[in-house]
Amino acid sequence: MNRTQAWQLVCEFTQSDSLRKHMLAVEFAMRAYARRFNEDEEAWGIVGLLHDFDYERYPDLTVEAHPVAGSKILRERGWPEDIIRSILSHAFEYTHVARETLLDKTLYAVDELTGLITAVALVRPSRNIADVKIKSIKNKWKDRAFAAGVNRGDIEQGAQELGVELWEHVGVVLAAMQEHAAELGLAGG
Repeated sequence: MNRTQAWQLVCEFTQSDSLRKHMLAVEFAMRAYARRFNEDEEAWGIVGLLHDFDYERYPDLTVEAHPVAGSKILRERGWPEDIIRSILSHAFEYTHVARETLLDKTLYAVDELTGLITAVALVRPSRNIADVKIKSIKNKWKDRAFAAGVNRGDIEQGAQELGVELWEHVGVVLAAMQEHAAELGLAGG
């Protein structure tokens, strides 16, 4: 299985442009961490890309919906079990699949954070992620009404599980997203 097949699956199941861009942002963050940890960048990127592919069709976070429904689809289509397991681990509260590997922990750590960074970029007058600095994210972090759906506790716990200081973690993910600003619709204009 490869990235092209993963993207085709995303497009088959997800019509929402913002959800597709979220999955791309997670992919880019996962690839950045794979390089940092000397891991398989392609495999890590695919996990990030696929992690929410079923969310639009099965939005309830339950044992019958996301990501369990997606895991069944992935199995039916022959995706490797390690990819499926990592995707299931990002929703431990519903799947009871523990985050054991560095891959699992990284997916959990970057998922919510990409949403916060995107929100910070979109409220800038330029709507350009290149203008976002860690200080901007820190300021918005403190405002719990801003991007209220983003679970800051998950972001903190994810960084801790990774063994990376929180604001260093934010910097890694921000840089990965800045590198792909146009693909994420965050290049301004």
